[in-house]
Amino acid sequence: MQASQKPRLWDASDRFYNLPAKELESSHWSSITNFDHLSCSDESSQGNCMLESSSGSAPYHVNDSPSTVRFSPDGSPTAKRASVPDSSAQDHLNDLELKVRELETVMLGPSSDMPHTVDINFLVESGQMSQETETLMEIISRRDLKEILCACAKAVEDNDTLKIECLISELRLMVSVSGDPIQRLSAYMLEGLIARLACSGSSIYKALKCKEPAGAELLSYMHILYDICPYFKFGYMSANGSIAEVMKDENSIHIIDFQIAQGGQWITLIQALAARPGGPPCIRITGIDDSGSAYARGGGLEIVGQRLSRLAEACRVPFQFHACGVPASEVEIGNLPIRADEAIAVNFPLLLHHIPDESVCSQNHRDRLIRMAKSLSPKVVTLVEQESNTNTAPFFPRFLETLNYYLSVFESIDVALPREHKERVNVEQHCLARDIVNLIACEGMERVERHELLGKWRMRFIMAGFSPYPLSSFVNATIKSLLSSYCDKYTLEERDGALYLGWMNRPLVASCAWR
Repeated sequence: MQASQKPRLWDASDRFYNLPAKELESSHWSSITNFDHLSCSDESSQGNCMLESSSGSAPYHVNDSPSTVRFSPDGSPTAKRASVPDSSAQDHLNDLELKVRELETVMLGPSSDMPHTVDINFLVESGQMSQETETLMEIISRRDLKEILCACAKAVEDNDTLKIECLISELRLMVSVSGDPIQRLSAYMLEGLIARLACSGSSIYKALKCKEPAGAELLSYMHILYDICPYFKFGYMSANGSIAEVMKDENSIHIIDFQIAQGGQWITLIQALAARPGGPPCIRITGIDDSGSAYARGGGLEIVGQRLSRLAEACRVPFQFHACGVPASEVEIGNLPIRADEAIAVNFPLLLHHIPDESVCSQNHRDRLIRMAKSLSPKVVTLVEQESNTNTAPFFPRFLETLNYYLSVFESIDVALPREHKERVNVEQHCLARDIVNLIACEGMERVERHELLGKWRMRFIMAGFSPYPLSSFVNATIKSLLSSYCDKYTLEERDGALYLGWMNRPLVASCAWR
């Protein structure tokens, strides 16, 4: 089976780009009540999760929202302050405690599920302790969770059964989905280690035993994370800002979106171009999406086209939509109806790290897509990716990278969402944990989380013939304004023509444009 045909978990990047248009609303549209929601399919052993629309014909919900992001007619973006949901956790402490106990039991299983643990005390008393065992005991005695977790991962890499059993036994007593950031993250990383030891491939997700929530519940979790963390707003704003600036004088625009999802990214751009002096351009969008994502919308890509067409009609913008229901890794030039009179923009929104490269399969679809984009002679190509190095890293370095990266994410959540918030456990479990487990538990074609640092993406784009396109100063200024609504520990750095959004100087998301 080809990589693109493999059923895979829908990760955080997919979910955020599948957020309904509620997050990109317009002040002059009336409110409606039927929101898009998420649903999960159990048809594969990997528990695919996708968005589903409660009404295939429902228009975008575009009433004024605190998380609205717009672009003015001259291409400059504007933003409003994001709001954080109020917590009523104090009224539900008993429910939260029950949820935590149930989740930890489901994740790690009862003690009887684990292999028999070696009795270290017996080894000490019997004088059978080796130097290696003494070192292990010293690590355990320091009670440093991060150190013990890393030691366990190293033991897994070395297939050291004694260490694995001892350290997992200790970790089970130390991790907690209701604790501080390192305790919570360690709970999910321990889940990944146990899954890695238990089995491989698609069976891993059966071993996890975790059930996905109902669609409406999962949507609410995504909204909470979207509201409290700026990572994905940052991706929308930077990409749309670059396209708006490049296309400000074009009369006919063709946007090729390699992960169209529900099309919500393009609402503000259509609205901005509608108000352009001299009249709006003709806009055509080619939406690329795996046919399996029909669950996300309650139907096929035609739903996206209908919604965007209604929006464009209301804005009096000439508009066409072309549906390309093909997995991104299988897209060919023939799937893209190119016209000579159109200015082309290509959008890669947190997508390419899911496309297999030369380290996974001989076809190297990752570089093929970039070269194909270049062959279209686009005015601009936008790239947003997580700033992490997990693609070709061996298991233990990848484990350390995952630990350090997601610890920053969990710390940022800890600042924005009270630890006693009744939905925080759900947000982290269903929006982040499965990506973490995939990074730790899976190898080969089954590992779909394969991030690269922007330096490596830059090499790929330059080798394909691209040159950097500097991001707009308007975009930079607006993102800085966006961050003022959040904790001052978020950082924004402009370097080598790219923007890096980070937490306490740890870059987490990078955005750049190419031509």
